[in-house]
Amino acid sequence: MKGAQILVEALLKEDVRVIFGYPGGAVLPLFDRLYDAPIKFILTRHEQAAAHAADGYARSTGKVGVCVATSGPGATNLTTGIATAYMDSVPVIAITGQVKTSLIGNDAFQEADVTGITRSITKHNYLVKDVRELAPTVKEAFYLASSGRRGPVLIDLPVDIQLQEAELNYPQTIHLRSYKPTYFGHPGQIKKAAKAIAQAKKPIILAGGGIITSSASSLLLEFAEKINTPVITTLMGLGCFPGEHPLYLGMPGMHGTVYANMALTECDLLISIGCRFDDRVTGRVDAFAPEAKIIHIDIDPTSISKNIKVDIPIVGDAKNVLSSLLEVIKESPSTSAWLKRLEEYKKKYPLKYRKSLEGKIKPQYVVEEIYAQTKGEAIIATEVGQNQMWAAQFYKFNKPRHFLSSGGLGTMGYGFPAAIGAQVGNPERIVFDIAGDGSIQMNIQELATVATYNIPVKVAILNNNYLGMVRQWQELFYKRRYSATRLDNPDFVKIAEGYKVKGMRVTKEKDVKKAIKEALAHQGPVVMDFWVEEEENVFPMVPAGEAINRMISGMA
Repeated sequence: MKGAQILVEALLKEDVRVIFGYPGGAVLPLFDRLYDAPIKFILTRHEQAAAHAADGYARSTGKVGVCVATSGPGATNLTTGIATAYMDSVPVIAITGQVKTSLIGNDAFQEADVTGITRSITKHNYLVKDVRELAPTVKEAFYLASSGRRGPVLIDLPVDIQLQEAELNYPQTIHLRSYKPTYFGHPGQIKKAAKAIAQAKKPIILAGGGIITSSASSLLLEFAEKINTPVITTLMGLGCFPGEHPLYLGMPGMHGTVYANMALTECDLLISIGCRFDDRVTGRVDAFAPEAKIIHIDIDPTSISKNIKVDIPIVGDAKNVLSSLLEVIKESPSTSAWLKRLEEYKKKYPLKYRKSLEGKIKPQYVVEEIYAQTKGEAIIATEVGQNQMWAAQFYKFNKPRHFLSSGGLGTMGYGFPAAIGAQVGNPERIVFDIAGDGSIQMNIQELATVATYNIPVKVAILNNNYLGMVRQWQELFYKRRYSATRLDNPDFVKIAEGYKVKGMRVTKEKDVKKAIKEALAHQGPVVMDFWVEEEENVFPMVPAGEAINRMISGMA
């Protein structure tokens, strides 16, 4: 069969049932095969959105997301989405068309060195030059994307290879000599960790996205309750531990809770699981957990002691290592005094904000109301900036794969297409995109996508007429010199209606609850434009380069 059909058959063997993308000349043979294939194709209106949608699909379902684009500009438009997935360890397969093999390197029409461009933002990439290698390449790509520390893999496929013929020879197994992820922790290191846990007086668990990736949330809960130890979750780890559990301390770092940051500063044992110690978590590294012995559990050996020097490294899958720890731990630490101290921090420094005295809308209130009306069951995607932090702070995530956000790259425009991918992958769920008025305009054309396929994503724009987070920094550190952060926003309701999507404008706090209720009752997509207080800030806040216990706190 032809290469294009081999690719389709290979995707079906990998249980791919949905693809996001955009057609073009170098992928026409593939699209001709997709016309009759039992694979749902979602035509996004920009390739970047296709990559983010595949990412959102992957994060919310645990499956591998797939996106397709043509050569040249189609492929380069995918790169922001690929980099986003790479930074957050999301399994995505990006398939790009390429010019004929005889033209590669000749600056042909719509040619780009896609494998060269994406080498640093993919787990691996391929340029297929022999149609007989196509099927094994697809098998290998899916294996790499979904094993070890997950991540995006790119397959660059010249148009002539799609037209050449070969037998379908799809391998059942993959064996790569140079790629052997470690899934089980070293028994000696696990025993050391158990001993350190038993001796601790002020232990803390710091859980990251690796818990979600390895489906270890239930084990984390069992582990935390067994050793009676508080849990902090990173931005990527939100939902891996119940947000309403009494042992939960929230998110740490630049916009984390006061009590989470104080716990990290004062603990004598830090148990980090599936977390890479990002700079937004650690703040000034020489002041991070200064009194603690550190246990670091991660499937990626290169992440251990990369940013923070650790005492007991354990390389392995979080689920397997937690299972082993639970078997080995015979003695739990005495944490009652420690828990009492942290409870005092919780009471003294709760997450809060001033209620508006003029009926204006507080953005935090919008998030709280979305949480109340969805009963914490919605999948929440966010853009990047203040909207992202308010969603992380004021929506209590009790389940994994319910929070989708660009953590590592901080990609504006991520949330809306990611929400589309999540809704396609979870049609029975309520999916929200909590957006900023700046970020939503990065991929606003995807209103056409939700309208065409009637994808019932609910978009809540926290509209403050600014690039809010940048403006906040300008207010606090640049004497309120608002350089290029004031936005001249369009009428979002009219734009939504122009795409045949229901639009709603909300300007008074008293109307917030009614608007969300109406949006949830509507069967299709909705855009809610909430006019929130313009100079509202995200607090607490750790200034860049400062220790995480040196917070600008208090109320906005």
